[in-house]
Amino acid sequence: MENSEISVDSKSIKGSEIKIIHGSKSVDSGISLDNSYKMDYPEMGLCLIINNKNFKYNGMTTRTGTDVDAASLRETFTNLKYDVRVKNDLTSEEIKKLLFNASQEDHSKRSSFICVLLSHGEEGVIFGTDGPIDLKLLTGFFRGDCCQSLAGKPKIFIIQACRGSGLDSGIETDSGSEDDMPTQKIPVEADFLYAYSTAPGYYSWRNSKDGSWFIQSLCSMLKLYADKLEFMHILIRVNRKVAIEYESYSLDITFHAKKQIPSIVSMFTKELYFYP
Repeated sequence: MENSEISVDSKSIKGSEIKIIHGSKSVDSGISLDNSYKMDYPEMGLCLIINNKNFKYNGMTTRTGTDVDAASLRETFTNLKYDVRVKNDLTSEEIKKLLFNASQEDHSKRSSFICVLLSHGEEGVIFGTDGPIDLKLLTGFFRGDCCQSLAGKPKIFIIQACRGSGLDSGIETDSGSEDDMPTQKIPVEADFLYAYSTAPGYYSWRNSKDGSWFIQSLCSMLKLYADKLEFMHILIRVNRKVAIEYESYSLDITFHAKKQIPSIVSMFTKELYFYP
């Protein structure tokens, strides 16, 4: 890692069950008893990237390096055949409107949905350029009872943002080492996956020149393994890469030599492979 400026995605730092009814499967339900999600719809799906860099709220700092992340994400998901849409510097209301409108689109011919949020944050909160918005509100638009054309399909939220002000100093270790299917009723919260850049309560690190540790590692691992491994296995490799290969560098001893571990929260009911 070069000794360029390292930043955090938070506010500015002051002082530095299932009943199964047997019957026919609807054509575009996306619901199957197979072990993996159906990914051979006509379209892979929509990938929304919300890239917030400049803020007008409570003295929040500019997120230098985030454009590098946005560009890497665009390239990565375009190569995976997603319809990628990048939106920059959105207010809270604009983020809410964008995601609500996306949830109202017809996703019947799409295999999945991805949303990437690059911004400042706190636990359970993401920031628009003018203030906070609850993540639960945004993801709720895509619940099975709200967005039926995505019911039973994978919905991925990738979140590069702080989740608190904790700092991880790390510790040294001595370890060496398609048929007809029955109709199903599924939970409205099923088939979501949240890939957070950091663990609950902690800062998320970003390099002003090279982008964030998490997003760059994610793009790197997807490039290497998207056509070979199941998504959760890829994310575990992302976790390892971030945990092992990165450490903060700062002239302020408080923020020097700190570590980070991403966090995967999955409500997936099947395995996800980006190839059919």
